[in-house]
Amino acid sequence: MKIEDIRDLEKKEIGPYFRDSFVDFPQELKRDVTEIIREVGTRGDDAVVDFTKRFDGIELPVARIAVSKEEIESASRGVEETFREAVAVAIGRVRRFQTHIVRHAVPGDWSFVDELGNRLGERYTPIERVGVYIPGGTAVYPSSLVMTVVPAAVAGVGEITVISPPGSFRSPSVLAAAMVVIQEELGIVLRVFRIGGVQGIAALALGTESVPRVDKIVGPGNIYVACAKKELFGTVDIDMIAGPSEVLIVADGSVDPKLAAIDLLAQAEHDERARALCVVFSMDEALAVQKEMDKLLSEAVRRSTIEKALEDFGRIYIVRDMETAVAVVNEVAPEHLELHLKDPEKIVPKIKNAGAIFIGGETAEAFGDYIAGPSHVLPTAGSARFFSPLSVTSFLKSSSVVEMSKKGVDDLGGYAKTFARLEGLDSHYRSIDVRRER
Repeated sequence: MKIEDIRDLEKKEIGPYFRDSFVDFPQELKRDVTEIIREVGTRGDDAVVDFTKRFDGIELPVARIAVSKEEIESASRGVEETFREAVAVAIGRVRRFQTHIVRHAVPGDWSFVDELGNRLGERYTPIERVGVYIPGGTAVYPSSLVMTVVPAAVAGVGEITVISPPGSFRSPSVLAAAMVVIQEELGIVLRVFRIGGVQGIAALALGTESVPRVDKIVGPGNIYVACAKKELFGTVDIDMIAGPSEVLIVADGSVDPKLAAIDLLAQAEHDERARALCVVFSMDEALAVQKEMDKLLSEAVRRSTIEKALEDFGRIYIVRDMETAVAVVNEVAPEHLELHLKDPEKIVPKIKNAGAIFIGGETAEAFGDYIAGPSHVLPTAGSARFFSPLSVTSFLKSSSVVEMSKKGVDDLGGYAKTFARLEGLDSHYRSIDVRRER
C-alpha cells in the first residue's frame, strides 16, 4: 500500500492525476469477444456448449444448460437455515428500499392538456424480459442475485433469466438464494442457467434454443463480460460497463484507523485488480492506517489476492484540506465512498460523483454489499460521473403520449410544415395539410 503526498498539487491538477481510472478493452480482447458472439448467434446452444468446455473446462450437455426446479430445491436443502434466513432478510430490505424509490422518485403516468386542447404526457412500463449475470470466478455471489432480481421484480419485470458460470454451482448458495426468491412470491418467472462468460451474455442478448432472448442485461462480471455487454448494447440494453470494484475512504483522524484499514482490505480481497484508496490529511494519519492494515493483513484468508491488489492499485493520499479531498472524490467518482469524518453530513452535499456514500465510521461498505437495502450493483471506474446505481428505475421505460386537438392541428400545423419544408420531407408536409383541410 503506497503513501503519496499530493499536497503540492493544485486543485486543477487533480483531474489528470486520476484520469487513468477508466476501463478500456484491448483490441485483441474485443476481437475474441466479437467472434464468440458471432458463433453463439450462428450456432446457438452448440456454441455455448463448446465455449463452456473451452473456457470453463466443463462438459455441459445441452440438456443440462438449464437448471431444473428440482436442482434448485435440492440446493436449498443443502445450506444452513441461517443462510436462508439471511437471504430472506436481504430480500425484504432490498424490496422495501426499492418500493420507497417507486413512491418518492419514480413518476407515475402523467399528462396535461395545454392551452390548445392537446393532451401531452408520459406512460411508464416495466421492461418485459431481463437477464441477470451472477459472477462466479474467484468467489460465489448469492448476494448479487438478490441485489439484481429484487429491484427488477419491484419494477414489475415479468420474466427474469439468471445465468452464472458452471463453477458457481459447486456451492449450493446461489441456487438456495434463488429458491428463497421463488418462495417470497415476487410475481416473476425465474429461470436459471449454468453458463457464463461472453457466451452467456451472447445467449441472453441473441437467444438460443435453450436460453430465451432478453431485453436488458444487468449484473457485474469480469473484463470479458463487460466487453461483451458493451459490444451487444443496442441489441439489448445494459445497466453499465463495470470495471474492478473500488472504495475510497476519506478519514480525518477522528475515527479509529482500524476501521478504515479493515474496509480497505475488504475491498482488496475481491480480486487482484480491485482499487482500495484512502484520503487523509497528514503523514501521521496515513501511517496509522497503514500500520493497522499490516496487522490485519497477517490474519486475512485471501492474503495473496489482497497483497497483489494493494501493491498495484492501493493508495493512501495525503491532501492539504477538505476542499481538496472533495475534489479528489469527485474526480475519482468512486464506486463506494466512506466518510470517516467528525462531521460527515457537512461534506455529503458537496459530493457530486459517487456510486454509494457510506456515512460515519460504523457504516462498513459490507453492509451495502449484503443487507442495507440499496443494490450493490454500482458504477465503477469513474462512471459514477454519469451512471447511477442499479435500482427499480433501471427496469422502467417511458413512452411519450401525444393527442392533438383540432385547434392544435390548426394553430401548430403551420409551424410543423415550416420544419418539414426546410428538411425536404414532402409527405410530412402533406400529412399536416390533409388534417388541416378536413
